Order: sequence, then structure tokens, then C-alpha cells
Amino acid sequence: MLRFLLRRTAGALVILLVISAVTFFLFYAVPRDPATLACGKNCTPAELEIIRKNMGIDKPLLVQYWEFMSGIVAGRDFAEGPCPAPCFGYSFADGVPVWDTIVDRFPATVSLALGGAVVFLIVGLGAGMVAAWKKGTLVDKTFSSVSLVLSSLQIYFVGPLVLALVVYNLEWLGQPKYVPLTEDPSGWFMGLLIPWCVIQIVFTANYTRLARSSLIEQLQEDHVRTARAKGMSSRTVFFRYAWRGSLIPIVTIFGVDMGSLFGGAMVTEQTFAIQGLGKLAVNSVQEKDLPMVMGVMLFAATFIVLFNIVVDAVYAFIDPRVRLA
Repeated sequence: MLRFLLRRTAGALVILLVISAVTFFLFYAVPRDPATLACGKNCTPAELEIIRKNMGIDKPLLVQYWEFMSGIVAGRDFAEGPCPAPCFGYSFADGVPVWDTIVDRFPATVSLALGGAVVFLIVGLGAGMVAAWKKGTLVDKTFSSVSLVLSSLQIYFVGPLVLALVVYNLEWLGQPKYVPLTEDPSGWFMGLLIPWCVIQIVFTANYTRLARSSLIEQLQEDHVRTARAKGMSSRTVFFRYAWRGSLIPIVTIFGVDMGSLFGGAMVTEQTFAIQGLGKLAVNSVQEKDLPMVMGVMLFAATFIVLFNIVVDAVYAFIDPRVRLA
């Protein structure tokens, strides 16, 4: 296990390094200069040079990239003051430390991700289990048909429809917003209920179909038929043998989905105006704020890579036939 984790961690660092390099150098393919945007219309060459120096973009690209990466590990010094590690620099837009902004926005993204995951796991896996248990019946066909329809929907389509119906027309709930859980648990729950339900609608379809197909496949395995031949009840065979074996593909897709949600569900946060990492990433790209873009992208990529490592490690605990060596 230790060798596996060390090997995957080394590979993850390489992946993050490549992502950082690609993001950094692609930023300079944008025709607009961030210093020019920050300086405004009536900007003199002297003022422009000062702004470029304060932003740290007056040096060669390779030097800038090296200073950015070393700042993550050891910190850096800026005109605004020292930036302790992990230092992603200061925002071009408002001069605020990038890391402080990420830490401030992260709780909203975590709340959105965890709440949505709980809902779509309960609904999706529950529906998939029922469909597999009632294979070939009207219940199975209904769940399969509904999941097929839901799988074609997207958040940017479902979200505005739910808002128009529930918030503006029926007025059952207020406008979605993030309230810190420690300040107002009730406001936190009610403010994120609509985004959670929309995430559930979009994600549930995949888990319903995957759980159903995996369970049906596992019910045909030799060890399951052996358990039945020994006289075990259908319920015991289903939950003790078939269900455990069907978890591997579910854990795989769940790890990818959670990595993406923790990294910032851009479409969801943009649709419901939730001030999380996803909306921060969209705004940073629009404002051509390189430090903020780099910080959010590396932070999101770290979670995606981390969840993939965790998923691979969990395989061995779910199914003893899987070996990590």
C-alpha cells in the first residue's frame, strides 16, 4: 500500500506540474495585456511599467513561472508585502492574496458538493438497487426510462427552470445563496436546497443506470450462484455478495464526480450565483486574472487527482480480488 501511494503521489505531482505549465503559458496567448486592463484608458507608459513591475509580469515568462512555482513552496515577496507559502500571488483585479480568496470561497463549494453528493447517492443508488431487484418488471422499466431522460439534461437547462417555477412563480423557496453552517444551519440548508436538488436530477441518472447494470452483472457471478445454492436468502445474497462487488464502478465514477465538485462546480455555481470556487474561476478568466486562474486551477486539479488516488486505494478494501501492486 505504501509503495502504491508513493508511486501515485509522484505521478500526481507530475500531472499538477504539467497542468500548471499549460495554464500559465496559455494565459499569455490572450491578446490583452493584464497590466493594460488594470491601468485603464488614460494610462501613460510610465504608469504601465510600474503596474507591470508590481504585478511581477515585467520578467521573462520562464522566470515568472519559476517564481510562481517556488512561491507555492517557499513563499515570495511582492510590492504589496510578503506572501507566505502556499503563495499563489496577489490578484490582478483587486490586489487580494489569491490563497486567502480560495480559502474564503472553499466552504461554499464544499457545502454544495457534499450536500449534492448525499442526495444523488441516496436517490441514484436506491433507484438502481430497486430496478435490479425488480428486473424486468414495470418498476424496472419505469426507473430505466426516467434515468434515460434525466441523463440528457444539463444543469444550465434544469437550473433556470427550477428557479422560475419554485422561486419566482410558486414562491416556495427563496433565492439560493450560501450561508455559513456555523452561523445559521437552517439558512445554510434552505439556501442550498435548490442547487442540491438540481445536482441530484443531473447526476442521479448515471448512478441509477450504473448501479442497476452492475448489480445485475454481479448476480450472474459464480460466487453469487454458489451462495444461492447453499440456501442463503435472496436478501443476504443481494446485499452481502452482489452489492459489494458492484461498488467498484460506482466508486470510480463517484471519485471523478467528487473531485470535480470539490474543485468547483462552475456551471452550478454560475447558474445559482453561489460564490464558490467555480464562479471564482469563471470571473477570473473573464478578468484575465492570471494568479487567480492559476490558483483555482491547481486547487481544483489537486482535488481531482487526490480523489482518483483514494478511489484506487479503496478498490482493495471493496474487492479482495483487486491488488494494488
